[in-house]
Amino acid sequence: MAADAVATAEIRGALAGLRRATGLPVAFGGAVGPGAAQIRISELSGTATAALRSLVVTSGTGLGGRAVALGRACAVPDYSSSRRISHEYDAPVAAEGLRSVLAVPLVVQHRVRGVLYGALRTAQPLGDRALGGAVAAAREVERALAVRDEARGLLAALRPAVPEPGARQEHVREAHAALRALAPRIADPELRAELLAACALLTAPAPQGSPALAPRELDVLTWVATGATNAAVADRLGLRPETVKGYLRAAMRKLGAHTRGEAVTAARRAGVLP
Repeated sequence: MAADAVATAEIRGALAGLRRATGLPVAFGGAVGPGAAQIRISELSGTATAALRSLVVTSGTGLGGRAVALGRACAVPDYSSSRRISHEYDAPVAAEGLRSVLAVPLVVQHRVRGVLYGALRTAQPLGDRALGGAVAAAREVERALAVRDEARGLLAALRPAVPEPGARQEHVREAHAALRALAPRIADPELRAELLAACALLTAPAPQGSPALAPRELDVLTWVATGATNAAVADRLGLRPETVKGYLRAAMRKLGAHTRGEAVTAARRAGVLP
């Protein structure tokens, strides 16, 4: 089963934070394969053995499979004796010495992408701190995956050809604006750099001596170029309208423009807009 590599990377990064947030000494997780109802446990933190590594969990079975099937967090105070779950995975869980366990599914766009687990080596009910912390950690992973999905979708949207030249240019400009608006929301520096590099490919080479616009000035001007009002730009970028006006004035001053239209034309001539 080929695991979701993007989800696996996000799960790997989330485990230490899950342990801090929950106070649980053991955390682990894994991603689901494309179109599959199975999760492969690949990421471990705080474990003493490799008993859980590469364990394949089927939806509906065990604690993680139950969480996937129900689409919500599940917990048991004593894994081996619980009557609420099936017991296909008792041997590896016992080999790791785990007793009290929780599992939270990662759901993005109504599709399960993986599961996060936290555990104690003693049998006891897990309190609100543990459950709340695990759910919060899962929500962070889900948000990161959603942003990554949106970014990949925007990059993919640049590839199809648009028959009419004018329509293609507008398509490129809208994609450029969307990519620039998305970039600040991405925590992954590599993916953020990839997006900004894609933005740069959509513009002409800048002539020598072209004015240097600050990133937010360029973000605002990019949306202005699509015909968006200051209020719409503010909403898209999460800014106040007055802040948008300030960035736009600064960009116009640098470009030697007196109107919004002149600023857009000058920016395209300078190679900073497509």
